[in-house]
Amino acid sequence: MQNLHFDDDLYKDKYRASSVRLSGWDYGSNGLYYVTICTQNRVHYFGEIVSGQHSETQNIASLRPTVIGEIACRNWLDIPNHFSFVELDQFVIMPNHIHGILFINKPDKVDWSINKFGAQSQNLGAVIRGYKASVKTYATTNNIEFGWQPRYYDHVIRNEKEYLNIGGYIADNPQQWLLNGDNADNIFKP
Repeated sequence: MQNLHFDDDLYKDKYRASSVRLSGWDYGSNGLYYVTICTQNRVHYFGEIVSGQHSETQNIASLRPTVIGEIACRNWLDIPNHFSFVELDQFVIMPNHIHGILFINKPDKVDWSINKFGAQSQNLGAVIRGYKASVKTYATTNNIEFGWQPRYYDHVIRNEKEYLNIGGYIADNPQQWLLNGDNADNIFKP
């Protein structure tokens, strides 16, 4: 049996999952960030993907949202009102997750603060935490069953090819859902 050492994964003498964030990156710096946020246990809280006669969008696959799906969309669109340095790009709300591209735009930022464990402010982590809290608070206040996975996936978009690839993936996600169902193996990476 192999000895496993988790010394680097201890925090306050408890095991924790290692960070999947890009090492040495400042998540408050200018850039495009692709994020995926999943619901708890991948439950289809946000609605269902429909097309054709079941859709207001004719033959284009789209989400028929639940109440919490509508709130998830509305609150996503509201992010720049709470974080003035964020501009929204493409996004899609799916039955059990959200994909989106966020542009952090801080023209006056000159310092570089690498990603570190702990409290986050004025960066991608703070934006996602605020968004998730806003949807969860609405659900709790209105007695709607809902939960988020504790973490989220992100990818720093580094060039135009990645940007176009990810944008296409987001736009095509509802159609792919209709064709392939809820494909957990493909949820994060375009």
